[in-house]
Amino acid sequence: MFEERTVRVDDDVELFVRVSGSGSPIVLLHGFPQTHLMWRHVAADLARDHTVICPDLRGYGASDKPAEAGPDTYSKRTMARDVVRLAAELGHDRFALAGHDRGALVAIRAGLDHPRHVTHLASLDVLPTLDMWDVMHGASAAVGFHLYLMAQPPGLPEKMIAGAADEFFGYFLDLWIQDPAAIPPGVRAAYLDACRAAVPSIVADYRASAGIDVEHDRADREAGRVLGMPVTVLQQDWGSMLGFDAEALWRAWAPDLEHLPVKCGHFMAEEAPEVVVEALRGLLQR
Repeated sequence: MFEERTVRVDDDVELFVRVSGSGSPIVLLHGFPQTHLMWRHVAADLARDHTVICPDLRGYGASDKPAEAGPDTYSKRTMARDVVRLAAELGHDRFALAGHDRGALVAIRAGLDHPRHVTHLASLDVLPTLDMWDVMHGASAAVGFHLYLMAQPPGLPEKMIAGAADEFFGYFLDLWIQDPAAIPPGVRAAYLDACRAAVPSIVADYRASAGIDVEHDRADREAGRVLGMPVTVLQQDWGSMLGFDAEALWRAWAPDLEHLPVKCGHFMAEEAPEVVVEALRGLLQR
C-alpha cells in the first residue's frame, strides 16, 4: 500500500508523493507527458524490499506549479534540489535515483550537483541535455519538433498547446508506444487531465532545457565533472536512427556505466516493467 503525502521542498512548492516499502530508498522520477503513475508496476515490485518514493515533479501532476519567474524556476538544477529536499524530509540523506525522460534529466542533474546524496543513478531513454541538442540536426530533428516549439519565448507555445491540449499530449502517448495496451484508457485519461492543467509549467520545463540547462551542462563538461556513482542507462536505439553512438556519449558523463538497449517503446516502465525492474535491481547491487 502506497501512502500519499504532500511535502514542502521550497517556499512556494509542495510536491505530491507516494511512498511505500522499507529498506534502502530509491526515488523514481516520471517523464513527459506523464505523472508518478507511470511507475505503478515497477514501484510495486521494488517496494517488496526497498523504500520507494514516487513524486510528481514540480509543474506536473498533483505537485505545485509555480509561475515561471525566470529561467531557474524550472531548471533541472532547481528540480534536482527539490528531489534532494524531498528525500531529506522523508528521512533519507542518501538514496538511489531513477528517472524517465524529463525525470531522467532531473536525475542526471541531481547526480552532478549532489553526488554525496545520490548512491546510484538510472536513466530511461534520454541523453544528457547538452548531447541531446548536439545530435538534433537536419531533417532528422523533426522527430523532436516539440523540443523546438516549447523552447520559444513565453506566450505562443502555451497558447498553441492549450488550444489542442489533448491532441498534443495524446500524440506522444500514441506515437512513442509499441503496445498501446500498456497504457490503459483510465491511465491515459489521467495523464491527459494532468497535462491539460499544467501547460504553462510543462512548457517552462522544456524552455529551461533549451537555455539554462544547456549552460549548466556545458559548465560541467568544461570543468570535467562526471557522475561518480554507478549508472545504468536503458535506451532505445536512437543512435542508429539519428547517427550517433549513444553509449559513447553517455560514457563521457558516467565512467561506471552499464548501457542497455531495449526493444520496447519509449514508455518502457509500462511496456516492459520486468526489464526495468531487473535493470534497477542489478544497478542497486553494484
